[in-house]
Amino acid sequence: MSLFDHKVSELHDLLHKKEISITDLVDESYKRIHEVENKVQAFLTLDEENARTYAKQLDDAISNSENNVLFGMPIGIKDNIVTKGLRTTAASKILENFDPIYDATVIQKLKATQTVTIGKLNMDEFAMGSSNENSSYKVTRNPWDTDRVPGGSSGGSAAAVASGEVLFSLGSDTGGSIRQPAAFCGVVGLKPTYGRVSRFGLIAFASSLDQIGPITRTVEDNAYLLQTISGLDEMDSTSANVDVPNFLSSLTGDVKGLKIAVPKEYLGEGVNEEVRQSVLEALKVLEGLGATWEEVSLPHSKYALATYYLLSSSEASANLARFDGVRYGYRTDNASNLLELYKQTRSEGFGDEVKRRIMLGTFALSSGYYDAYYKKAQKVRTLIKKDFEDVFEKYDVIVGPTTPTPAFKIGENTKDPMTMYANDILTIPVNLAGVPGISVPCGFSEGLPLGLQIIGKHFDEGTIYRVAHAFEQATDHHKKKPQL
Repeated sequence: MSLFDHKVSELHDLLHKKEISITDLVDESYKRIHEVENKVQAFLTLDEENARTYAKQLDDAISNSENNVLFGMPIGIKDNIVTKGLRTTAASKILENFDPIYDATVIQKLKATQTVTIGKLNMDEFAMGSSNENSSYKVTRNPWDTDRVPGGSSGGSAAAVASGEVLFSLGSDTGGSIRQPAAFCGVVGLKPTYGRVSRFGLIAFASSLDQIGPITRTVEDNAYLLQTISGLDEMDSTSANVDVPNFLSSLTGDVKGLKIAVPKEYLGEGVNEEVRQSVLEALKVLEGLGATWEEVSLPHSKYALATYYLLSSSEASANLARFDGVRYGYRTDNASNLLELYKQTRSEGFGDEVKRRIMLGTFALSSGYYDAYYKKAQKVRTLIKKDFEDVFEKYDVIVGPTTPTPAFKIGENTKDPMTMYANDILTIPVNLAGVPGISVPCGFSEGLPLGLQIIGKHFDEGTIYRVAHAFEQATDHHKKKPQL
């Protein structure tokens, strides 16, 4: 049995009983990485020497950590979250030698809690992708079947947790990039309400959609991690001045009287039959625990995909303009003037998917097309948000599948961007509306995990955790592990 089969709270107790040490936990992480990393390919950078040195320091200070449950726990960080002195590339050639001079706010919060950073995790370049095949460096593989994708863009973050390389990880979610890989890899992934967690130090893809969140093995561990990284940050103007409740107090197992909405659009055309059945079985479990559910409609969901790709690409074209070869990152050797420096650096430094989205976004924002595309997409976004608000007037949560299918094979969709984009069709509306959503394991299809998505009202992560935890306690899907 691995130490990482325990919950964080259980490991905390073992530490204080002197049955294990922080060094043991860090050893466990690197031992597992050395065993399976050649198959999984989850990490881009390891910080082994610093992690081991820090673990020894923490072992000497363990008596001061009784109320700090995350003290000494090994964590992996998605490679678009900046870490001082630890290479951060966003899985792009254009940042291949970037060593940040500051920490993201979430990293500062983790350091205050004295977690141990094991390394930086692979992703789709600049978080643009649903499969992890767009990384400039390597393709991460799904621990349940290494011929399949782990999902994206936080595929490395989900695969590392699922394969037992780290206890938990941080990812980022722009259109499903935490929840979709969590579903594909059979772990728990939460996208918080937009503004709940600071984006300062997150390398921007689409600023009005990006949100950092936790990927863990259990709902309880997820709540501990969100508790740590949440809160107002003066360095982020989009960070919300909203109280952070005690998320652990929501884990009661009691969902009696809870009203669940199930959008008919989330179980309709394009959703795999086994995925649909797993959601219906999950609803039966929640019914058995005292909740009720009814079918509803989110009528503008069918426009979410087009809306998302117009808005996110438009924001990306503006955000990625900063990578020009002048201040930091990759610079071409083939330029004879400034204009050529810009063009060649970006041409050589960005991958195909990033170029595709920059071009789409620049077109949507250009004179003569702005009103027809970008402005119209913003209006549709408002309608999608209104759909959620209308449903939440009568219901506590919305439940449906996280993804329309289980994990697909590596290379299966790479030549078809539209099919690849459709993998996020059930998660994208949540980002457009800014509401929180979680994916928890809810079954298997031919040995591959399936995810149940639970969506809540703005800043009501507590109710999401309440439902997710009750479901998790009533089932054993989360206890199954891939056999690497």
